[in-house]
Amino acid sequence: MSTIPSDRSPESTLAFLREGYRFVGARCDRLGTDVFQTRLLLEPTICLRGRPAAELFYDTERFVRRGAMPMRVQRTLTGVGGVQGLDGAEHRGRKAMFMSIMTPAAVRHLGQLFDDEWRARIPAWAESGPVVLYDEVGRMLTRAVWAWAGVPLADADVPRRTAEMHAMIEGPAVVGPGHWRGRLARRRAERWAGEVIERVRSGTLPAPEGSALRVVAEYRDEQGIRLPRRIAAVELLNVLRPTVAVDRFVVFAALALHDHPQWCERVRDDEAAAESFVQEVRRYYPFFPVAAARVRRPFEWQGYAFPQGRRVLLDLYGTNHHPALWPEPERFRPERFDGWRGDPFGLVPQGGGDHFTGHRCAGEWITIELMKRAVGNLTASMSYRVPPQDLALDLGRMPALPPSGLVLDGIRRTA
Repeated sequence: MSTIPSDRSPESTLAFLREGYRFVGARCDRLGTDVFQTRLLLEPTICLRGRPAAELFYDTERFVRRGAMPMRVQRTLTGVGGVQGLDGAEHRGRKAMFMSIMTPAAVRHLGQLFDDEWRARIPAWAESGPVVLYDEVGRMLTRAVWAWAGVPLADADVPRRTAEMHAMIEGPAVVGPGHWRGRLARRRAERWAGEVIERVRSGTLPAPEGSALRVVAEYRDEQGIRLPRRIAAVELLNVLRPTVAVDRFVVFAALALHDHPQWCERVRDDEAAAESFVQEVRRYYPFFPVAAARVRRPFEWQGYAFPQGRRVLLDLYGTNHHPALWPEPERFRPERFDGWRGDPFGLVPQGGGDHFTGHRCAGEWITIELMKRAVGNLTASMSYRVPPQDLALDLGRMPALPPSGLVLDGIRRTA
């Protein structure tokens, strides 16, 4: 049995934070392998990339999620006790809860709410002058998903709730004030969400049938026990927060239209082209950098030993840019998705495997719908200019975003 190739550094946490999305791929390229071992947060860690690695990683007989995600991630991004860290029957039940609200009709409804928000904002943008697309889309998504989830939201609270979602999203991979802002936002948001859950359970706040708020508040496990208030708050936020995070994908879609203007007319007039364009945006641009798991029991793979309990990271960005899977991976080519029928282990910007039984993001269909709506509005509902600004993506920043947030001006409504 061979020894897994090793990164030379005795501790790579600072390098990971510095190099971001390229950390795993750069070492794989240097070592000539798609699997290597290193130390992260003072713990031995195996890093993987590629389609075979993704198929391995989402094998629930070999891996568990409990205890895999660092606490700094749980205390900012996902929440402690959420579905992302569960296994077995507990995970299947909790995941079924989420998937029950992801019906095609519900996904379209959320898309329509976002559409309505976008079109209602165009006149204000036309009057106000330059706008930062990232800021605007974040607030629109907050309004849309709160309404869709059945959660009350006053207009005056929209900026605060959006800022809390952003702080949680940005908190895991930064040190210092940014990380502590993420923790504070998490505590405040969980306290608020817990109060909302309790109001539904006490009957003082009506929640629409089938809404995310009602489903989470009323969910019972196999023993017929409701989720504790804090865990229910975490799971409600696991509907709201990832939807607001789609604002980054919307900015990336607008950036792709700016960099590849020949696609503007194609996506406006051809629904299949719009689908291919959105999928290529999801593949090409950086979103989640890695996913984490632990070895359930010892096993051997490709001649390498995986010891029980070892933390393993799957490089999502590197898998989406693997040259053996994606020819010319650094070129933006939406046509590669023409006629594509899906691959649960090839395209993994939001995780891989099965939506219903595995740890693939439950909101992936929502992401695609919202991105398509955004692309439709950018190409058909409005005209605009992109003034000179810094649009370079720093892959050392996680999550990545153009420094300007993508400023648009000269906005006008079109037919």
